[in-house]
Amino acid sequence: MWFRDYSTPIFMNYLYTIFIAYLIGSIPSGLILSKAIWKKDLRKYGSHNIGATNAWRVLGKEAGIIIFALDFLKGLLGVFVGIWFSTGAVHNPNLLMLGGIMAIVGHSYPIFLFFRGGKSVATSIGVLTMLMPKVAVLTVIIWFLIVLFSRYVSLASITAAITVPFQACFWNAPWQYIILTVLAAILVAYRHKDNINRLLMGTEPRIY
Repeated sequence: MWFRDYSTPIFMNYLYTIFIAYLIGSIPSGLILSKAIWKKDLRKYGSHNIGATNAWRVLGKEAGIIIFALDFLKGLLGVFVGIWFSTGAVHNPNLLMLGGIMAIVGHSYPIFLFFRGGKSVATSIGVLTMLMPKVAVLTVIIWFLIVLFSRYVSLASITAAITVPFQACFWNAPWQYIILTVLAAILVAYRHKDNINRLLMGTEPRIY
């Protein structure tokens, strides 16, 4: 088995996928752009987060959309790394799962920012788009509807994330993808723990 023979190319493919996908996820695109274009450090404003929602609030709609797109791209690339290191005609779902989850982990805990990153919503959507497009589309619809009626981005992100594992099961996704969705949902919810406290206290800011 690959996990017993550390010299096999298959084992190295797993290591490469984990390492490269994590580094891709760790790229602080929101921070880089906010400093380079808008001359602001997102970590000093709003929620102090480097993600798209804080960028939207602090820098405006255009910045929020651009940063969302770049964080989304990191999720796509994370899965692509798993595809790249898959051998044979059929892509290895284990590698695709690892590439996706490591991109998400990298965005939340980037090595380049001392493990203080974003909340991984956009990156997770990028991963879902590569692995389960139907789930990605439905998740975005759920997110949009909750934002539309509640004006709470955090509530929409948490709720949409929680539905993803159930959607994956409904569409009979491979078990590796179901594990990925469970881990991603837990991570997204955990990264929103401060938002959850503010929601319960009624102090969470709305978006208009």
